[in-house]
Amino acid sequence: MPLVTTTEMFKKAYDGGYAVGAFNVNNMEIVQGITEACQEQHAPVVLQVSKGARAYANHTYLVKMVEAAVIECPDIPIALHLDHGPDFETCKACIDGGFSSVMIDCSSRPFDENVEETKKVVEYAHAHGVVVEAELGTLAGVEDDVKVSAEDSSYTHPEEVEEFVTRTGCDSLAIAIGTSHGAYKFTPEQCTRNADGVLVPPPLRFDVLEEVSKRLPGFPIVLHGSSSVPREFVDKINKFGGKMPDAIGIPEEELRHAAQLSVCKINIDSDIRLAITASIREHFAEHPDHFDPRQYLKPARQAVKDMVTHKLINVLGCNGKA
Repeated sequence: MPLVTTTEMFKKAYDGGYAVGAFNVNNMEIVQGITEACQEQHAPVVLQVSKGARAYANHTYLVKMVEAAVIECPDIPIALHLDHGPDFETCKACIDGGFSSVMIDCSSRPFDENVEETKKVVEYAHAHGVVVEAELGTLAGVEDDVKVSAEDSSYTHPEEVEEFVTRTGCDSLAIAIGTSHGAYKFTPEQCTRNADGVLVPPPLRFDVLEEVSKRLPGFPIVLHGSSSVPREFVDKINKFGGKMPDAIGIPEEELRHAAQLSVCKINIDSDIRLAITASIREHFAEHPDHFDPRQYLKPARQAVKDMVTHKLINVLGCNGKA
């Protein structure tokens, strides 16, 4: 099965009440861990590449690794997606360079500028058989070159979505309902403590999601910044020499609820980084004599696979849906 666009997988997800996982990739072990999990669970998947990943690993290497995954995992649909494309030129390079999907992120610009740039990308992408994700609303947090303060973030305005989708022709829409990029999504002051003393982030704005869904019936919605920052990874990182105080993510039960509504794609990046880092820190602490990268990257790859398997089954609900 060659690389696919997200059109069919999103339609099935919308109708089936689940979401497709969109996982960011930066190296071979991440690609392998994600796709092996999806192959075993018979789940569709979106492999995402950010501007930072292209700068780190090189566009060609990333494309060829994903193409290898397509060969190794022939039973599942795999889309290759540009995450947070900052401009037309970056999107064009990815469209010309083998991607099946791109995101143009002009959400920080005025509405009309966002429309104009998104429409330009859509026209070029559609002429080349590629689909386009756009964004309305601005998520707080840090992810590669995307840096937005809490003061500059804003929820999506539902009254704008119909005009935006009609004018741009985009194929899916990322909205802001309270998720956030990075491992430090919220400050302790933004959270409350439950009976066990654990910090609980503010709830997602499902009212915004539901209103957007009413205005765009059947249209696929995307959530960025949706890592859950599992305590097991954070605690292990801190136990073995790390320093990640107050790392807080999105509760998995809220993401599962979003997947049962109109959210067809949920982006996960930080949880991959945390799984790898926790595994490697533990390995070095327990095997200080090891120096062969294969010795510590093999369990790190397994940690990614285990984490993704959990997400497919318990959060996204897309296992068995390939």
